[in-house]
Formats: sequence, C-alpha cells, structure tokens
Amino acid sequence: MKVIRNVAEMKAMRKTLAGPIGFVPTLGYLHAGHISLVNQSKKDNASTVVSIFVNPTQFGPKEDFEKYPRDEQCDIAMLEKAGVDVAFLPAPHEMYPNGFNTWVEVQGITERLEGAVRPGHFKGVATVCNKLFNIVQPDKAYFGQKDAQQVLVIKKMVADLNMNLELVVISTLREADGLAMSSRNSYLSQDERKAATVLYRALLKAKEMKQAGEHDAETIREAMAELVQTEPLAEIDYISIADPTTLTELEKVKSQALVSLAVRIGKTRLIDNIVLT
Repeated sequence: MKVIRNVAEMKAMRKTLAGPIGFVPTLGYLHAGHISLVNQSKKDNASTVVSIFVNPTQFGPKEDFEKYPRDEQCDIAMLEKAGVDVAFLPAPHEMYPNGFNTWVEVQGITERLEGAVRPGHFKGVATVCNKLFNIVQPDKAYFGQKDAQQVLVIKKMVADLNMNLELVVISTLREADGLAMSSRNSYLSQDERKAATVLYRALLKAKEMKQAGEHDAETIREAMAELVQTEPLAEIDYISIADPTTLTELEKVKSQALVSLAVRIGKTRLIDNIVLT
C-alpha cells in the first residue's frame, strides 16, 4: 500500500492506478464500518483509495475538532490489512493552502436536521468532498448510511455539478446491541455506552409502530421521544420523520420515510437513522 501525504503526489499516483477506481473518504480512527466500505470498493473496482483527513472546515467553533480521536498508525495498519492500494493523508495546509477562499454550498436540504444544529457543517463537507473527488478522480465513492443527510448532500452536489461519479451507499454497521459504529463512540464511558443503545431502540420503536399500522408521524415521534427520555443520560437534539429525498418533515408515513435522531449521551453527540418502507 502506498501512503501519500500531498496533493501533487496523489494526482500523479492517480494516473498510474488501474481502473475503475473506488474511493472511501474518511475522518480516520477507523472501525469495521469503514472497512465494510473498503471491502465493497475492492469488490467493485480494480483499485481502491482511502483518504484520512480530519477536515477542520466541517467542525464548528464549539465542536470537537481538536479532540476528535486520531490513530494514524492503527489506521494505516487496518487499511494495509484490508488490501487498500493508496492511503491519502493530506495535511490541512495541503487541502487549504494560504489564500484558500472558495466554497461549495448545497442549499435546501442542508438547512434541516444536522444543518440547523451545526451551521456551516455541510459547507465544509461539500467543499472537502469536492476537492477530494477532484484530486482522486474516482469512478465510485463509498459512504455509510449512518450519515444519511451527508449522503443526500453529496448526492445533490454530484448531480447538480454533473460530476462523472457514482455514489455507493452501504448499510450502517452496528455493534451486537444495535449501536451504530462511530469513531465518537470512543468518547463514551461504560455507563454512557450502555445508555447509547437508546438511539437504536427508539428507531426500532418507530419501525414496530409503522408495521403495526401507525401512520401518524407525530404519534411516532412522541413515542420515540418518550422512550429516549427513559434514559437519564440522554438529551434529545432532534427526532425526525422526513421524506428521504427532501428531508421535509412528514405528517403521515405512507411510503418511505427517513427516521433519524440526534441525542447527546453525556457530552457525546450521536446520530442514527433507519429508512421505513
């Protein structure tokens, strides 16, 4: 596996890689969920590139950029074991050199849910993904369903800007007790880790209610909120039952719906979602 740390070298390496090329952009501190994306890319493509970059522009001033978990040595070992061809680990000054002042903004769907709680977050996400796509020039890029709104934002950007790129979305990988795998799970204490399962239990509650014939979205939201509030360590940021394409909140769950929530467990903010069909 080749480890590359600057943009010029990555561009040069791109010309030598056998196609098609799959790309997995990450923030690092890798876990089995990331490796599931890598494995799918390896099945679909002749070459796989993975980026590790804790992108400062998608973190707000009061968020966890400085303390975001990092373990470069372990990440590189995991990627090498998984059979990745190139690991791209640019420094911030490589991605945002002096004088950088160009941004990509996807409007509409970025104003809801995570976008409402984290102003500027998706401008940073869209901009860095645009840059990474331009540098790596992949045929396919792989994302996890856990970050459902991020996936919609990137899909919209790719479509609106006529990018010659296919996005592949992989189902959320979960721990045995249902907790969605996330690098931020490492923040949780033992008690908080147990409490964090309330997110998935609330999502399952929504699924059960829908299967039992409940179609009123507000009734389902209220039942989910009641369940989360039984956990003393949990504080709800939002609970959403929305159109899975526009993220417009639904009154009735008739066909597909994206059920998502953000909950603080102690000081750690976790997100999760499922799609009801």
